[in-house]
Amino acid sequence: MNQLEQLKQFTTVVADTGNFRQLAAFTPRDATTNPSLILKAVQQPDYAPLLSDTARACRGFALDEIVDRTLVRFGLEILKVVPGRVSTEVDARLSFDAPATLARARRLIGLYEAEGIGRDRVLIKIAATWEGIQAARTLEREGIHCNLTLLFAFAQAVACGEAGVRLISPFVGRIYDWYKKSSGTAWDEAANAGVNDPGVKSVAQIYRHYKKFGIATEVMGASFRNVGQIVALAGCDLLTISPELLALLQANDTPITRALDPAVSPATANEADIKPADHTEASFRYALNEDAMATEKLAEGIRAFAVDAGKLDVLIRSL
Repeated sequence: MNQLEQLKQFTTVVADTGNFRQLAAFTPRDATTNPSLILKAVQQPDYAPLLSDTARACRGFALDEIVDRTLVRFGLEILKVVPGRVSTEVDARLSFDAPATLARARRLIGLYEAEGIGRDRVLIKIAATWEGIQAARTLEREGIHCNLTLLFAFAQAVACGEAGVRLISPFVGRIYDWYKKSSGTAWDEAANAGVNDPGVKSVAQIYRHYKKFGIATEVMGASFRNVGQIVALAGCDLLTISPELLALLQANDTPITRALDPAVSPATANEADIKPADHTEASFRYALNEDAMATEKLAEGIRAFAVDAGKLDVLIRSL
């Protein structure tokens, strides 16, 4: 078997793309999108009509509703290809506004349901800010399942688990990027590869914590920079992977082994005493503040997604 086939023995493979015409070649179970991926897709000739057709059909609607209808249009196309779920993201500019996040999430679900898509096939992506996690807590109680994204800190994962979030997406590659940049010329690529990759270590810690304490939240590693990071997390609940890296896995038949297993992945010595915690807003914000990497990458990620959301607004206004 090639590495993609081997990986599927241990992990649910998810495609990280808005390019739904690429999906069939890799047969993922689920797919994830984000504002940057959707913006990239609608600028391609094959996908531009989805945006223009939606904008024309919704002429006179508020801009934010046209955006949501465009996102759902992509989601509907993706769900024709994947048998599982699609993740659709709430506007990143609402990351610190829980009531607005709730309103947009409910509208997205309503649009899917109007097209005959059940809630079990949709995950609402929300940035893992304090406000986003509290919005997700409410949504989960309503049967609207969430994917908490832009997750870099252990504190974010703990709070998401306590809130009963369905799934989290720790960002492996962006964690790796931060440590590599901060180390400068002292960075040793070989010494920080595989299980020693700082992004891999972060996801493994969260996975072990959730399994140790029976936390039902699914862990989906995301934002990969290379195949080595993916292989080092074989066995994680889910991994969302770009088409480019899926193709590399599919072209390689080097054997891989399961790296994460709930039955044989005990906590490391310095994790052994970590207990499940109920974060207050103050303790969450303080813990996040203490993690310079997570603080910087969360802010950077929200800004980047907000920029791309703004670019999508501009495209819609031009139609």
